[in-house]
Amino acid sequence: MDQMTIYIILAGVFGLFMAWGIGANDVANAMATSVGSRALTVKKAIIIAAIFEFAGAYLAGGQVTKTIRKGIIDSDVFCVGCQASPDILVYGMLAALLAAATWLLIASRNGWPVSTTHTIVGAVVGFAAVGVDVDAVQWGKVGTIVLSWVASPLFAGILSYMIFTSVQKLILNTERPFENAKRYGPLYLFAVGFLIAMVTIKKGLKHVGLDIGNGEAFLVAVSLGLGIAFIGGLMIRRIKMDPKADRKFHYTNVEKVFGLMMIFTASAMAFAHGSNDVANAVGPVAAIVSVATTGEVLQQSVLPPWVLLLGGAGIVLGLATFGYRVMRTVGRQITELTPSRGFAAEIAAAGTVVMASYTGMPISTTHTLVGAVLGVGFARGIAALNLRVVGSIFMSWAITLPAGAGLSIMFFFMFKGIFLT
Repeated sequence: MDQMTIYIILAGVFGLFMAWGIGANDVANAMATSVGSRALTVKKAIIIAAIFEFAGAYLAGGQVTKTIRKGIIDSDVFCVGCQASPDILVYGMLAALLAAATWLLIASRNGWPVSTTHTIVGAVVGFAAVGVDVDAVQWGKVGTIVLSWVASPLFAGILSYMIFTSVQKLILNTERPFENAKRYGPLYLFAVGFLIAMVTIKKGLKHVGLDIGNGEAFLVAVSLGLGIAFIGGLMIRRIKMDPKADRKFHYTNVEKVFGLMMIFTASAMAFAHGSNDVANAVGPVAAIVSVATTGEVLQQSVLPPWVLLLGGAGIVLGLATFGYRVMRTVGRQITELTPSRGFAAEIAAAGTVVMASYTGMPISTTHTLVGAVLGVGFARGIAALNLRVVGSIFMSWAITLPAGAGLSIMFFFMFKGIFLT
């Protein structure tokens, strides 16, 4: 077996391990609001995530994959006779995958909701800066990514605050909240359907050879949004008022409506997450496959379909095995979630992640979702937040970047020692 074949096999194995870690940690974050608000059971959340995470990863995952693969490291330093050979990039990407996956395993086992984007970016920057040269890292691109980690939770928090405030004004704080929930619910579902349809058409369908114009895309997205609103509206109408249920909690019947609507937002969140975070696993794999098949670092290369399939399958496997640990932390310990609160957080987070995938910005889903949950909490008052848990989550984010970088440097020199001897 030649060395390049070994590289591809190792890339596949480590990429699957990394995708497993994303499923166990980040996907659990994505589904935590549904489970924490008790709108979905863990089993139903896993089934929904399995379908829509895979669809998002395979249909709309390519745009972000390009950003991760080509944006962080200057590819010009990797060539025959240059500062570093193409093989050095292979060792580094293998090290980054193994380092990030190892850290995610440790974090998921302990129920820590860390950022997989933090982890893989830190790992790539670590091996490049120490194993090659500090100048090999495009620090301007890294700075843009770091800024997105601040901007994305802020944007998601503001959006979720606005959405939940609209829910309060249109539904919860009215004389007939149950009737108003049934009236306005389909409008919110239209927004969910339109958003997901638009990004799938404009970015996802290019992977299967379809390129639809802006006008046609808008019409199709509106049609799909109306279709989802219609289907959701029919399902909402079937919910009957139970006066006895409201005796213990005034909004019990209203929350039934939002519980049904969260099936749609959970699906949207899973699709959005799959479209954005699959890059964390398949980006380095794509770089390794490109070098192994061509012998050089190309400015542009075709992303093999099996790489996205690998990422989607690993994500689903990780959620099904270890995901419940992180779901418990995020879904029930930051703030008390009901279906209406979880709905606002999920639609805001999904919208933020989808737009990031649309523009190719590799944001952190963990940051986005926590920001959205915080936004809902602020809408109810600062006392509604468990600031101790929020502080510990922020601390885990701070630890993640150096942990990924340190492990990556160690594994890089290990692979370099093995293959260069």
